[in-house]
Amino acid sequence: MKRILILYSACVLLFSGCGAKNVYTDEVLPVQTPNDTHELLSKQFNLKLSQKDNLELYDASSKWLKTPYKMGGNSKKGVDCSGFVNAVYKDVYKKALNRSTANIFKKDIAKVELSNLKEGDLVFFRTGKGDKKVPNHVGIYLKDGKFIHASTSKGVIVSSLDEQYYKKAWISGGKVK
Repeated sequence: MKRILILYSACVLLFSGCGAKNVYTDEVLPVQTPNDTHELLSKQFNLKLSQKDNLELYDASSKWLKTPYKMGGNSKKGVDCSGFVNAVYKDVYKKALNRSTANIFKKDIAKVELSNLKEGDLVFFRTGKGDKKVPNHVGIYLKDGKFIHASTSKGVIVSSLDEQYYKKAWISGGKVK
């Protein structure tokens, strides 16, 4: 009887602390069954996802949400844009990319027009000064004009390609070779 009570208590503790947060409201979301994964991720990303979407991409990316920005970083303690993209690509697609945004753009992708972006494609921008043809920021396209990236001011977040800032900084999309 004691074993059952201990097991029950452990399960209650384990599952009562579980849940994810909606990245827009910090609302704690309940534990979901594997069949409801797309619903949980839909809430986290504020996107309508289905079983047809690349749920592995969304799941791997969700683990990085709100990770703080750190130039040259590649861990959950701090990550930069290319470090984040590399970590997700290694986890989801088992592909190693170049470490810098410019080299990923030069060596690892085939260019894709904005209108032809698919889940998992990369999006490249030139923020700030410098050669307008050489990107210094990269993110991963999700769907519906949204992408996930490591922002210098907010850490890993989801943004919209429709934001004026990203429209002005846009260079190209890219499909990893």
